[in-house]
Amino acid sequence: MREILIKGQLHKFESFEEFAEEFQLGSEDLILTNEFIYQPFMKELNLDCQIVFQEKFGAGEPSEEMITEIFKAVKPESFKRLIAVGGGAIMDIGKVLSLKRTGSVHDLYFKKAEVVQEKELIAIPTTCGTGSEVTNISVAIVRDDNGNTTKLGLVSDLLIPSSVCLIPQMLKTLPYAPFASSAIDALIHAVESYLSPSRATMTSELYGVKAMELILEGFRRIRDQGRDARFEYFDEFITASCYAGIAFLQAGCATVHAMSFPLGGTYHVPHGESNYALFGKVLEKYDAIKPEGKIMEFKQTIARILGGTPEHAIFNLKELLETILHLKPLREYGFKKEDIDIFTDSVIENQQRLVVNSYVPLTKELIKEIYQETM
Repeated sequence: MREILIKGQLHKFESFEEFAEEFQLGSEDLILTNEFIYQPFMKELNLDCQIVFQEKFGAGEPSEEMITEIFKAVKPESFKRLIAVGGGAIMDIGKVLSLKRTGSVHDLYFKKAEVVQEKELIAIPTTCGTGSEVTNISVAIVRDDNGNTTKLGLVSDLLIPSSVCLIPQMLKTLPYAPFASSAIDALIHAVESYLSPSRATMTSELYGVKAMELILEGFRRIRDQGRDARFEYFDEFITASCYAGIAFLQAGCATVHAMSFPLGGTYHVPHGESNYALFGKVLEKYDAIKPEGKIMEFKQTIARILGGTPEHAIFNLKELLETILHLKPLREYGFKKEDIDIFTDSVIENQQRLVVNSYVPLTKELIKEIYQETM
């Protein structure tokens, strides 16, 4: 079995300035970021780099239209090295922007164009959730052959950044709600990779469990000491997110992500929040259908971390997460009864790379049941 622990080098810096000096940023570098990140961390450095702000090309998560507009504005010959500084959206766009332009953005995501690496890519995450800085996937909102919008992943080892730079200080400007949803997203990455029946490895289990330990300890501190407790734990949160990314690079994500993609693509629900909306119910279904398998080891792990018994582990986990971020029913995002069949078909047709990692066989009936019970 082939395992990629991490491609390239992993660094940790005290500040963006320290990173800029170490990597000798200059005129042949392009920084892809958001203005709200650039202003407090980069502006005063007067860097001689090309700066591109994602929000100039549209709001929200990456779409094929947004990336196409960025392609038009940014000429490949204008830079040699790309530094992606931001959350999951920046990472997803940066990965595609670093490729040779062998076809349209639509063709890339629908596997009609060849993936060819062209630019060196350096990733600096500013959230503690996606783990995208160490993974081989770029996700965008696309329109399928039926005209429906969904999220689709472009997967290639050529998308893995050559260098990953963790700067905990850069989480300080992250508001609480996106912090909470991104941290829960990292937890879900760790859990789904841990439970993956087809691709789980020693590496994915090792990094997944460590990520769970760090994240849940942070959540307990927030529950007991208040939201500001996160400021003293950013190093651990951003490290845990990276660990969870390494875990799902090996083992893949599964049911939660497969089912959340149509929700996020249709109603523009933030990625971590759309995963959270389905996470607890998926765990309950896993436990009901196949309680004697890996889910039992998972419950024992959660009981060890949180206390209590394995029997109550999933309930205790959901209770802790509710103190971090309120769980909303799908209808509060705009989800309608008629979406159940549409979303189910989308999952089956477009998300097989995730469906195959489900802890239990992910049938149409089970997908519909989960959507129905989370409405």
